[in-house]
Amino acid sequence: MTDPDAKHHLHIVLGGELKSLEGHPHFRDPSTVEFVGAFPNYDEAYKAWKARAQATVDNAHARYFIIDADKLLDPDMN
Repeated sequence: MTDPDAKHHLHIVLGGELKSLEGHPHFRDPSTVEFVGAFPNYDEAYKAWKARAQATVDNAHARYFIIDADKLLDPDMN
């Protein structure tokens, strides 16, 4: 069970099929990007990322990412 008083560091896991495996990632169809979930820490996000990435291992263009949501909300955060 998660401690409600513990400091959280929000991470988001999302992914889908990329147009190309080279350069900056661009999704083939942004409307089909899969939101895997939001997680209270990196370790939980990593577990979700790993499970989803392994489930799509047969699709060479499928990629999943862990995004540090706190840095999106506060770009000055270290």
